[in-house]
Amino acid sequence: MLKIQTFDARAGGNVIYKALAHPLAAEGISRLYAGLTGPVALYDPDHIADALLALYPAPVDALFVHDVAEVGQTRAGLTTRPLTELPDCGAKTVLIAAFDAARIVDRIAHLPPQGARVATLDEIRLPAEMISVRGKYLDKLNFATNFAFFRDAEGLSTRLVSANYWANYGAGAMRLWLRLFGADGGILATWEQDLPRGAGGFSIDSRAVRARFGLGDFTGQLFIHAIGAAGHDVVKYALDTYASDNGASLSCTHDANAWPSDRFAGLPAPAEGERVVLWLQNSHAVPIPAGTVALDRMGAERPVTLDQEVGPFATVAMDVASLLPGLHWPAQIEVRAGRHVVRPRYEITKGDRTRIAHVNVERDNLKADPGIPGLPAALGRGYLLPFPILPKAQFRSIFQPTPMATTQGNLPVRLDVFDESGRKVAERFLGCLPRDHDFAHDFDDVDVEAGHAELVYDFRDGGEADGWLHGLFRYEDRVSGHAAESSFGAHIFNTAMTYRDEPQSYSGPPPGLSTRLFLKLGDDRRKSFAVLIYPASAAWHPVSATSLQLHDGAGRLIAEAPVSIACSGSAMVWPHKAFGAATLAAAGPAGYVLVRDPTCRLFGYHGLMDAAGSFSLDHMFGF
Repeated sequence: MLKIQTFDARAGGNVIYKALAHPLAAEGISRLYAGLTGPVALYDPDHIADALLALYPAPVDALFVHDVAEVGQTRAGLTTRPLTELPDCGAKTVLIAAFDAARIVDRIAHLPPQGARVATLDEIRLPAEMISVRGKYLDKLNFATNFAFFRDAEGLSTRLVSANYWANYGAGAMRLWLRLFGADGGILATWEQDLPRGAGGFSIDSRAVRARFGLGDFTGQLFIHAIGAAGHDVVKYALDTYASDNGASLSCTHDANAWPSDRFAGLPAPAEGERVVLWLQNSHAVPIPAGTVALDRMGAERPVTLDQEVGPFATVAMDVASLLPGLHWPAQIEVRAGRHVVRPRYEITKGDRTRIAHVNVERDNLKADPGIPGLPAALGRGYLLPFPILPKAQFRSIFQPTPMATTQGNLPVRLDVFDESGRKVAERFLGCLPRDHDFAHDFDDVDVEAGHAELVYDFRDGGEADGWLHGLFRYEDRVSGHAAESSFGAHIFNTAMTYRDEPQSYSGPPPGLSTRLFLKLGDDRRKSFAVLIYPASAAWHPVSATSLQLHDGAGRLIAEAPVSIACSGSAMVWPHKAFGAATLAAAGPAGYVLVRDPTCRLFGYHGLMDAAGSFSLDHMFGF
């Protein structure tokens, strides 16, 4: 496993990691290392050595620290020495592992050996024109970055869609720096794209990129760096995979998680007639050694490794059945990735249709919270995981709880089922499920035509809880056989009282009691839709005060449509029905709908649907 610190749920992302892992930083490191003359001494004032040498191995001969309590520690395979020994170490080069290092250089100017060159990480800084906050290089807004699975091959194309939500936080001119890597990790194209001055929508389509740069078929990854960011250091987007040859395939994934993890979970084993491929995409400029990445049936503790090296920024298709033969749905698979990859996609092929979804970060820093079983009445049902039950006449809806932390040995859960009016129509206690369960619930046995369900904790048979409660939701068209799936985790919703960091807010401290959700628009062939859910852990406002706000490509508000959703209810909304064809046309191809509600926190799922039985679905993102 790479010894890098990536994401901390309390503090957010590790900016040093993102500064080191940037593709342009990788190029800068190559130039820096080429100029090092050995022996090399590394001074580590900011605890960067582990990450630096994990991502970019180098012939470092000695490692120095200034904190006496840290002398004698092991970092990057070296034993730390006191900085006072630097003058006599015989180094020809002293590398200071720090950014904005001028003051550090001045402070220790008398310590390097006579004639030694002093270098710092400022030599690998991004160009000044790519910096959003000039006064502090390691400001998180300087590294608003993410990766996207990006493909234009074999009749399948991808389209990334989002909005310049940074404008709502005071950002001025915004642009994206983009780099497309091919399957072998080679650079296919690098370019920039200006964003609307206001909170307008934008898209990046693989067909347009392919035509612009004269590319052949490609399957790889797109690195995205938002320059000029304010308020948000996360690049959020929806990614459509669609059949560019008029085929039947269609799917959508949402992503906002730019952090490599040791493990991921929520990967389904193949059902009968299915092929499941995990797209393994190296997020770094260092190869993934053969035998590092592994798949394991959840809870089995018998991982099977991929006996193949994955090059820098390369993409490899892992056929699940080749590593875990004989494993079938509803069994679940754990991905052990060693912090080499950002959240991977998986692709399921059945007949002439494919669908893509994503796995989720499996936490390794959680422990059971004894406070959850005894949450006070003011928090009602506490943590809820809401998800749609699509109209039963057309769709089959299936749900599966998914362990999402290495410490989760059991899942004490039940399902509460509500119709669209908010009436509770069923309750299903699922038991205290073991980690290796292969349970899936089909909502055909519930007397509800459409609505939603909520996974909640239920301790009647014992068990433990940590608040990191997740599930996988699968939907199948009864006629066409097309399927889509999504996954997400639980939160506390719509209470005046708070517990730890819940109910979460889009900005600021809890409680989060308002809604800003992004809904893309469709086209002539595929209509956009969303299922909006009003989950409530305890009693809240009887009905929502929701507004569908249609914006054009420049971010201007051009129309609004009200929606009232009952507490614990849901609604399926269609922009073409809410606004009509003429108004949608005025919004333009980069237009979008912002779902706003100042009175409650809604949760939503969005997608596209055509008349031939193809559809997509994933959870919405807010800002």
